[in-house]
Amino acid sequence: MSEVSNKPEWKLDLLNASFLCGTPILAIIGVYWYTVNFGISFFEIGILFFMYVVSGISITAGYHRLFSHRSYSASWPLRLFYAIFGAAAFQNSVIKWCSDHRRHHLKTDTEEDPYSIVRGFFWAHMGWVMVSEDEEKIEHVKDLQEDPILAWQDKHIFKIGGFAGIIFPGLIGMLLIGGLTGFFGGFIWGGLVRLVMVHHGTFLINSGAHYWGKQNYSTKNTSRDSPILSLLTFGEGYHNFHHTFQTDYRNGHKWYHWDPTKWWIRVFSFIKITKNLHKVPSWSIENARMKTSYEHKENNLNLKIKEDYNQRLKNCTRQIRNLLKDLKKKRIEYKDAKKNRKMLIKETWRQNRITMKLKIKEVKSNIAIVRLEFKKLIKEMNIQNNATLI
Repeated sequence: MSEVSNKPEWKLDLLNASFLCGTPILAIIGVYWYTVNFGISFFEIGILFFMYVVSGISITAGYHRLFSHRSYSASWPLRLFYAIFGAAAFQNSVIKWCSDHRRHHLKTDTEEDPYSIVRGFFWAHMGWVMVSEDEEKIEHVKDLQEDPILAWQDKHIFKIGGFAGIIFPGLIGMLLIGGLTGFFGGFIWGGLVRLVMVHHGTFLINSGAHYWGKQNYSTKNTSRDSPILSLLTFGEGYHNFHHTFQTDYRNGHKWYHWDPTKWWIRVFSFIKITKNLHKVPSWSIENARMKTSYEHKENNLNLKIKEDYNQRLKNCTRQIRNLLKDLKKKRIEYKDAKKNRKMLIKETWRQNRITMKLKIKEVKSNIAIVRLEFKKLIKEMNIQNNATLI
């Protein structure tokens, strides 16, 4: 990757650098000392798992998808939960975190991107936290500054983080294991070890998710989809999808995509704690996928062939968009008719149901035909590219 020119002068942020480099060392020393002297039981692992989940999900579902992107709304108890346990992750306050993240999306891969991968993997991973460049910018977060919970968290971030991230797991250890030994067990496993894990899980999205994986929905920036990273980051690894559709509450939009954060948000919607879950329409996703697949193949085509293929792409995307919209409409009609079936005589409802299902089946069949046509187009482009290379 090319070097960014005219980099601003920077100086080492001694506090941040010491914290980021010191916590892994302390965690390793603590685990060794505790294991040698007291061993490891189910309780230590349980505290680690619990604190990892509550602090990690507070970053992904709270700091990221709720506060940064407003992909859904949440009632005050859940926002307070995110504010407290997000502070336990020691990644700054919601207001400062979201200011950086919104700037990252607005200025991706430019000099103004606070953790641009163009400046190198280490810089995007953690280097940007360890140095100071110019004055700290807090911008594009007026909506967050007006939230009293977030204003309170921003004012008392270190006190909240210290209690929730260090003292609280120690207290759990005292309760479950007992005494000072239990406190140290909770502090080391639920505090230090968990903190390092959550730190580098988050950092991997800034670095690895712009470095490894596939660009399935857009080639406009360096973001990539990585199912492996999703396993480590509560589903945040589908990063190309996220950069393309920032306001979708899902990062893994398919049902089988590993994205615990979307399941967390969805479950709370059943009891009305989360609302207004934003989902990008399926036709927008399919269009983006088709266009990006095409872009990956078009570079080596001659102009005459490219014009023909462009037209075929437009036909496929137009048809798939219209068919998916029609499919959604017909499914809604069937769902509404099903609710009102008691108003019809049994035979009439049976005939209506058969007719509606046949129409849905027909649309699905047409969608399959368009997808096959698109696959054929991509296959022909591969053949043309190979011929050009030969």
